[in-house]
Amino acid sequence: MTTAEIITIGTELLLGETTDTNTRFIAQTLRGLGIDLYRTQTVGDNAARIAEVIREALQRAEIIITTGGLGPTVDDPTRQAIADATGTQLEFHPELWEQILARIARYGRTPTENQKRQAFIPKGAVVIENPVGTAPAFIVEIPSPPAPLPISGEGGGVRVVITLPGVPREMETLLADAVIPYLQRRFNLNEVIKVRTLHVGGIGEGVLDDQVGDLEALSNPTVGLTAHSGVVDIRIAAKASTTAAAGDMIAAVEQDVRLRLGDNLFGADNDTLESVTLNAVARHGWTLATVESGLEDALMTRLNRAAHPAYKGGRSRLIQVNELVQASQALLQEMNASVVLGLALSISGEQQDIAIVSVTPLGQQERHLTYGGHPKNAVRWAVNTALDWLRRSTQEAR
Repeated sequence: MTTAEIITIGTELLLGETTDTNTRFIAQTLRGLGIDLYRTQTVGDNAARIAEVIREALQRAEIIITTGGLGPTVDDPTRQAIADATGTQLEFHPELWEQILARIARYGRTPTENQKRQAFIPKGAVVIENPVGTAPAFIVEIPSPPAPLPISGEGGGVRVVITLPGVPREMETLLADAVIPYLQRRFNLNEVIKVRTLHVGGIGEGVLDDQVGDLEALSNPTVGLTAHSGVVDIRIAAKASTTAAAGDMIAAVEQDVRLRLGDNLFGADNDTLESVTLNAVARHGWTLATVESGLEDALMTRLNRAAHPAYKGGRSRLIQVNELVQASQALLQEMNASVVLGLALSISGEQQDIAIVSVTPLGQQERHLTYGGHPKNAVRWAVNTALDWLRRSTQEAR
């Protein structure tokens, strides 16, 4: 079992000025290589603190991947921090400086003296040339890992610190072109981790956990739940020697989940509740229009984003909850649609009332609900609840 940790570096990340997208991309890459990622963390542009978190990570994992802090300015301390953490010195690489000069010349600019800092890397490090930027990356191999923590042995007793630029496109290029082949060779990687996500509507996380809790105790595949205000995801992850073998392991668990949940499960992976609902409407040859109130156009936005021919459009109007039926019936004629879904949200203090109306060729139905969660989640919960209700009633009409 090869383990890894990710450390993103940059004070701008801690201040919330920049969104960290690198961690997700690296995590998905490691997953595809069968590497177990147990921790990620962010640290500011401070050499002492960066060195500290790297030393700690080296006590736990065989692969440490850092991003950021490789620029030419004073507040780009990653090179020095990694040298400090791994007990080495920085040394100047004339060939890297020539590469940096060539990159800068492409932009028609004259290099400044501080850009020479980027040609200094820890002594003995494996250089990763950066063909899409000025900051070279590098890998420090540590042949005597700090015992007593166990290591897998795939890397021959070596732990590595892989240092990449923070610019996402540069990081992604170097990860794909240089780091992945290196990791495959160095750690003799012969496993993959595959993930399947199932989407459940209409039941809460607690109820769902009661139905599939025994599966959450599995070790391979692993099963976990994530709630999203009216929708709960079931994540099934399997590790195996091949993608096909991992897929077979997932399929067996998925079949069990589907038998237990029935129509509560509405899709998988990239399926969305709005697209699944529109598909259910279209199977009858019907079209859908919507009317909403108090939702800031959220229902129309979701359905428009699905870009489905069955959706004819909608209206957003300020109406009372008790006026929703009349507004839905009027829209049926106005939009010349087969089905109208009406949804109204009314918030008064801590009370959040939701009314849902569906008018179909089979008749009219109404639901009145209250929502007890955070007010800012009420809109998403209302839209998910209404779409799921329409999906179920449309499927029952087959």
